[in-house]
Amino acid sequence: MIDLLRRHFEWTEKTFGSGKRTMGITNHIRKELLEIEAQPNDLEEWIDVLLLAFDGARRTGATPEQILLGIEWKHKVVLNRVYPFPESEDHPSEHIRGE
Repeated sequence: MIDLLRRHFEWTEKTFGSGKRTMGITNHIRKELLEIEAQPNDLEEWIDVLLLAFDGARRTGATPEQILLGIEWKHKVVLNRVYPFPESEDHPSEHIRGE
């Protein structure tokens, strides 16, 4: 995975240049999310969001190793949170926040 991210990051740097590109990336993610809503079983659209998110994470200055460690850390955080059962399939499931 680290090798894949390195190759992807080299390609995005060469293709789109340096800099944060925050608005460009987030606007592109919004476009991809609309495509997912239209075709929720299209795996390619879900992967587009992942690749864009990885590029955005890289543009914070993080290395592939730091990104993967961050995913592992966040996964542990999520596992320790309490979530209510969703009201419906279309209702977001956010964790219960402490007081």
